[in-house]
Amino acid sequence: MKLKPLHLGLAIGIVWGGSLFLTTWLSYFTGYGELFLRTMADSIYPGYSISPLGSFLGLIYGLIDGLVSGYLVGFIYNKLIERGRA
Repeated sequence: MKLKPLHLGLAIGIVWGGSLFLTTWLSYFTGYGELFLRTMADSIYPGYSISPLGSFLGLIYGLIDGLVSGYLVGFIYNKLIERGRA
């Protein structure tokens, strides 16, 4: 079974971006996941913060990050499946 890399990337991007968005709001009001989000802000996503504006930046970063990662996973998976048939 072949995967559609773009569709996989979009699905993962939506889930990851949405997760960052929701977790940022949850942390903004309750402090939940603050250490995780601060680590993401300090090491991976420049400009991101635990704030309302940061939630939208996290959504964009997550969409892009998930899209690229998911696309690569789907592409590599398809190449491995093709090699297995040869």
